[in-house]
Amino acid sequence: MRKILITNDDGVKSKGISHLVEMMLPYGELTVVAPFEAQSGMSVALTIGKPLRLTELKSGNGLKVYACSGTPADCVKIAMNQLFPDELPDFLVSGINHGSNASIASLYSGTLGAAIEGTIYGIPSIGLSLCSHKQDADFSGVTHFGKIIIDNFIEHPVGPDAYLNVNFPDLKPEEIKGIKFAKQGRGKWIKEFEQREDPYGFKYYWMTGEFLNLEPDNEKSDNNVVESGYVSVVAHKIDNTDYDEVNRLKSLWKI
Repeated sequence: MRKILITNDDGVKSKGISHLVEMMLPYGELTVVAPFEAQSGMSVALTIGKPLRLTELKSGNGLKVYACSGTPADCVKIAMNQLFPDELPDFLVSGINHGSNASIASLYSGTLGAAIEGTIYGIPSIGLSLCSHKQDADFSGVTHFGKIIIDNFIEHPVGPDAYLNVNFPDLKPEEIKGIKFAKQGRGKWIKEFEQREDPYGFKYYWMTGEFLNLEPDNEKSDNNVVESGYVSVVAHKIDNTDYDEVNRLKSLWKI
């Protein structure tokens, strides 16, 4: 029986992780370790200098659920050390994130931070995200096409040092055109803070922002793939060394 670790960054009680658990139950024994509360934007941040708490919420019928007081990366670390000390999970699935993790968002994502941590431990890891922030978001497209992706991921997992970032359009299953491999899109956030005033008249700043697509005509960019109605699949690497740039600088620097 496969052993599967499930985590996320939206919290153990989020709608996305409940849909993910339901989707993954036929694939093996599930251990869910997810944050007590939402931990979006944490990337691979770790909790240092204060204790972590791990609370069992449910156990039985091939499913164990734990809440962790830390970040998504903490969740993976504590699972590896406390729940899988002798035998690692067969693979890790992080999500289903409520919001896009395409383009530059992949650098900030706690969803992918958990996948990165799993990859560091040598576990084939994948992050799933629905490109919608609607409170009543429809996850049916994710669960339908997600099964196709998981079937392929099990049969042909990622190689060492790699993990997958999968983003789903906010569409019903019959409206999604298919699945495409893509590349991380180039983009950035602009107008990132909104200045506000508290009841005492003091200024404060609330993070908002607009996404600026820096390659709107590139059909291979993950954000454009999703915008055109497809599920995007991007393979990322832990080793982000730019070898071409290293070689260029070696030829120029006087060292």
